[in-house]
Amino acid sequence: MPINGFLYPGASGPPSAYEVANSLRFNDGSSEQLSIVTSAGSDYKATFSAWVKKTTVGVESFLLYGYYNSNNKHVLNFYQDQIYINLIVGASTAATVVTNRVFRDPSAWYHIVVAWDTTQGTASDRIKVYVNGVQETSFGTANYPNQNTNIQFNRNTNGNYVGGQAGSNTFDGYMSEVVYIDGSALDPTSFGEFDSNSPNIWKPIDVSGLTFGTNGFYLEFKQSGTSQNSSGLGADTSGNDNHLAVHNLTATDQTTDTCTNNFATINALDNYWAGATLEEGNTKVTTGSSNEAMSTSTFAMTQGKWYMEVDNISGAGAQICGITPTPSFQTSSHGKSGDVTPHTVSYIQSGKVQEGNGSGGQTDLATYSSYGNGNIIGIYMDLDNMKAYFSKDGSLQSSTGIDLEPLASNGTGHYMFFAGDNNAGSRVFEANFGNGFQSLANAAVTDDNGYGAFEYSPNITGDGSAKSFYSCCTKNLSEFG
Repeated sequence: MPINGFLYPGASGPPSAYEVANSLRFNDGSSEQLSIVTSAGSDYKATFSAWVKKTTVGVESFLLYGYYNSNNKHVLNFYQDQIYINLIVGASTAATVVTNRVFRDPSAWYHIVVAWDTTQGTASDRIKVYVNGVQETSFGTANYPNQNTNIQFNRNTNGNYVGGQAGSNTFDGYMSEVVYIDGSALDPTSFGEFDSNSPNIWKPIDVSGLTFGTNGFYLEFKQSGTSQNSSGLGADTSGNDNHLAVHNLTATDQTTDTCTNNFATINALDNYWAGATLEEGNTKVTTGSSNEAMSTSTFAMTQGKWYMEVDNISGAGAQICGITPTPSFQTSSHGKSGDVTPHTVSYIQSGKVQEGNGSGGQTDLATYSSYGNGNIIGIYMDLDNMKAYFSKDGSLQSSTGIDLEPLASNGTGHYMFFAGDNNAGSRVFEANFGNGFQSLANAAVTDDNGYGAFEYSPNITGDGSAKSFYSCCTKNLSEFG
C-alpha cells in the first residue's frame, strides 16, 4: 500500500484481466489539455469516468470543464486536493459539491466517476461522486442543483475541455481510460470492478460496449499523432468519432504508466527540494538556485533487481544519484549542505562513488568517469545480492559493483532510487523508471518482461555473471518484489 507517497511491495495487487496500454501525461506548466466543441445533447444527464494519477499536491487541477459562455459553465477539478464540482447558470452558482476527503498520494492511480442527473427528485441524487468503486458520502460542501437544471456540458457549440480550463489550471499528472457519457448517469460498475481474488482492489473493465450518447467519447490514448482525428492523441475510439483537439501535448506525453501497470516517479511528498520544480508527471526536475535538492522514487523495494536512468540536462556541477534505505530526505538530521548527507550509495558528478553516513559525512568507495550535461546515468539495484552498479551512457563503470550491505542497518529494509543535486545551483535532470524519455513511437529498450522504455539496456554482466534488471512498475513488483 502507499505510505507517505511511497508504494511498498504488494501494493500492486493481482494482475488485471483487462489491461490498459497507455496514458497521457499532462503538465500544467505547458498548458496541456484536450478540447471538443459539442452539438446539442442531453441537458440533464452525463457521466465522466477517468483513471488519474495526480502528481502535485495543493494545486488546482481541472479534469473536465464545460464552457457555454462566461455566465454558464461547469467544473470538475481537484481544489486543495479535494474533488470539487461547480455549476454556474445565468452567472449564478447553481451547485457546489466538495468532498471532505483529500487525494494527495502521488504514487496512486484513482478511478474518478461523477454522474449528473438533474431530473432526480432527491437533491443528493443529482450529482454522485465515486472513487475507486465507492460512493463518496462525506462532503464539506453539498449544494445540489435544482431539479432539471441544465448541466452545461452538452449544449450546442459548447466548448468542453479534458485536463484544463480553456488554457489555464491544467491537470498535472496522468490520465487513462477517459470516458464521457452523454445522456446517462452511470455508476462505477460500468467502468470497473472489484477483483475477485483481492476484494479491496478496484480495477478497470472493458468499456467499449457502452452507449456513449451524442457527445460521448472514449480516450484510450493509443494513437501517436497529435491532430484532431482518428490518428491523434485525442482520438475518440467509442465509434462516435468525437475526436478531441490537442493543445501542447506531443507524442512524448504518451506513456505506458497506467492504472494496470503503475510506474514509479519522483516522490513529490518527499519534499527535500528547497524551491525545485517538478514537471512532466514528476519525472523532470529543475532545482532551486540557492539550495541543494534531492528526492526518492515513489516505489520502495525489498528484493529483486531494478533499474532506472537519470538524464542530466543542464547545470552540470553537482549532480548526484544512487540508492538509499532512508524513507525520506525531509528531516533536518539529514542536513542541507555538503555532499551526500543521508544514508546513501551515490555516484556524484565528479566521478566519486560515496557512502553517506546519515550525519553529513561520507566515505569514498570508488572513482568512476565524471559526467555532466547530456550524460545518462544508469543505476542498477541488485537487492538479491546487495550490490549497486552504475553506467554512463550505457558503459558499465565497474563489473564488480558496490556493496549495499552497509546501508542495511540504517533504514527500513526498503530501498529506493534517488537523484538530485548536492550543492547550491540551478540544475535540470529527468528520471526514467521505465516511463520513458522519448516517444513510444521511437525505438526504445525494454526489460526482459517487455516493460519500460529505456535508452540503454537494463541488463549487465557483473561479478562474472549475466544479470537482468527490471523497470520499476507494479507488474514487475508483483512478480519480483
